Amino acid sequence: MHYHGKALEELLVSAESQECLTVGVYESAKVMNVDPDCVAFCVLATDEEYECDIALQIHFTLIQAFCFDNGIDIVRVNDTQRLAEILGNTDESGEPKDVHCILVANPSADTFEDPALEKLSLFCEECHSFNEWVPAITLPEC
Repeated sequence: MHYHGKALEELLVSAESQECLTVGVYESAKVMNVDPDCVAFCVLATDEEYECDIALQIHFTLIQAFCFDNGIDIVRVNDTQRLAEILGNTDESGEPKDVHCILVANPSADTFEDPALEKLSLFCEECHSFNEWVPAITLPEC
């Protein structure tokens, strides 16, 4: 699992440096509505604090359905704080921003070429063969 967590971390850092990330549930929904073909990968993140948030779970269900319908690989992460650390994604007060949904987009008409994306796509494909449609990934500690 940590192998895939490291690949996810590498993908997020690489995509962020190329300005190919959309961070936030509402921001991601907007992108998926306008141009679903630009989305290469989706990360849904939660932790114990948000597991009972019904509104967030409804958003997750809709995002998952959209990803399935459009052939977008999707994974789940159970550590929003670590995800925010990886992205350096804090607001002015130091609080983590909404990292509950992160999309990795293709930077242009060409596919996003990244070895970490390829590893994660293969991982998702393997999980699908075992009927695990939204595999969970554990991020490595800093």
